[in-house]
Amino acid sequence: MDCRAACGACCIAPSISSPIPGMPDGKPAGVRCVQLDDGNRCRLFGRPERPAVCLGLRPTPAMCGASRDQALAYLTALEIATAP
Repeated sequence: MDCRAACGACCIAPSISSPIPGMPDGKPAGVRCVQLDDGNRCRLFGRPERPAVCLGLRPTPAMCGASRDQALAYLTALEIATAP
């Protein structure tokens, strides 16, 4: 499955605990990653600086749903369910 164009939900909803270029302390849940461009595409995609957690996250029908709003809701619920 390919990512939905102009979505970016996976770069907003989840927290990222490892450093990201421009976000040395990682990223809190619900905060837009500084590496998202204006079209909601990752500037680090395919680059070695991309965090491991991002490399491991792959789009699935369940995660992405039928819309960006569904993807944000799913990923937000998953973040809440897995928070320490």
